[in-house]
Amino acid sequence: MIELLATAMIALCGLFPQKKTNVLFFGDSITEQGAKAGGYILKVDSLCTAENKKDQYEFTGSGIGGNKIYDLYLRLDEDVLKKEADVVIIFIGVNDVWHKQMGTGTDAEKFARFYQAVINKIKIKGSKMILCTPAAIGERTDFSNALDGDLNYYSNMIRDLAKKNNLPIIDLRKDFLAYNLLHNKENKESGILTADRVHLNAKGNLLVAQQMWEAIKAL
Repeated sequence: MIELLATAMIALCGLFPQKKTNVLFFGDSITEQGAKAGGYILKVDSLCTAENKKDQYEFTGSGIGGNKIYDLYLRLDEDVLKKEADVVIIFIGVNDVWHKQMGTGTDAEKFARFYQAVINKIKIKGSKMILCTPAAIGERTDFSNALDGDLNYYSNMIRDLAKKNNLPIIDLRKDFLAYNLLHNKENKESGILTADRVHLNAKGNLLVAQQMWEAIKAL
């Protein structure tokens, strides 16, 4: 009888395939590029396929160049909540810091408030979340990049938000520094994990994809 029931359950599973976990990557131009050829989102998909888990996950990118945290808040309903993602990976912060050089960045208090507001709305929807610290605005390892101080400060805010909301975090800020300490002996400003100090090259996309895939599987 038990064997018959098991056989019946297997047959039913074949008739009604398991719903895939929809993972949505929410961010700026780094995420926008991540959905294109060679990008980290496609590499996450490749890692998933290599582990024979393609039937369990689907991956969607929602990145727009120039976006800051308040842009994510403003398009949250349309680009995330309506899509009913099971997991939302928030990867933002570079432009909030970088654009301060042009007078259009986001001050720290507003950054934290908007970020918490985004978390709150996604939490109400019932989706799981993973937060990410921004990776780099320059790859020098001696903290001589012009915006290292602010980038570290904003990364700390994201770490605090993750702790406050009991959410997992991918600490790309630490990951990129650790990689550069090993592979950037000439203390170059770019070319190790980034193409232009900010946007990812092939090795940067792979590192981000590996970290994100591990975080996704751990949920």
